[in-house]
Amino acid sequence: MVELRKGFHQELDALRDEVVKVAENVAGQIVHVTDALVRHDLDLANQIIAAAPDTSATARDLEERCYRLLALQAPVASDLRQIVALIKMLFDIGRASELVVNIAKATTKVGDSNIHTAVLGLFAEMGKQANLLFIAALDALRSDDIAKATILDDLDSQLDLLQKQVIQMILELHRGGGDDLRLAIREAMVARFYERIGDHAVQIGERVKYMLTGAV
Repeated sequence: MVELRKGFHQELDALRDEVVKVAENVAGQIVHVTDALVRHDLDLANQIIAAAPDTSATARDLEERCYRLLALQAPVASDLRQIVALIKMLFDIGRASELVVNIAKATTKVGDSNIHTAVLGLFAEMGKQANLLFIAALDALRSDDIAKATILDDLDSQLDLLQKQVIQMILELHRGGGDDLRLAIREAMVARFYERIGDHAVQIGERVKYMLTGAV
């Protein structure tokens, strides 16, 4: 029985490490897609789109491993909370990855339209902030730190503010004739995608708090 429990905890620790690796990959994707967007690098954007199925497949595999542990080991208390939290984190990581792909696809659809320099600057800041949020969420998970998980709300507020600034800038440019409607809509969608990535990072922090305390 002792060996069985030891093996269970080793598998759980390995799963947790793999979840962190997938999230680290998404954090890197945020940096790359922002670079593709700001530099209008279509090759890089298409590479990000092409790599998306691998991320999804890895996340699905990890989720299945979590369910197998639930079925075979019937964990209780903190072990049960950890597995449930990891499953929910994988959902948030997967959704964030999909949003990154949405930004990459939007980049490829901009075509020859020129996004105003001021808007590109704000997108660059949104990318930095979204990446910072994901890194902070990972730090909270690695260290089992409730305090680190709690500050994610404040970091997300800054990303929300940047989104509002993008929308305001888009409206001003459109009113001044410097942005066509189709481009303005696409820019607003990109800002929304970044904002939603931040929301999923916050949710990962909430999963950490649940894992450690059981509070929902």
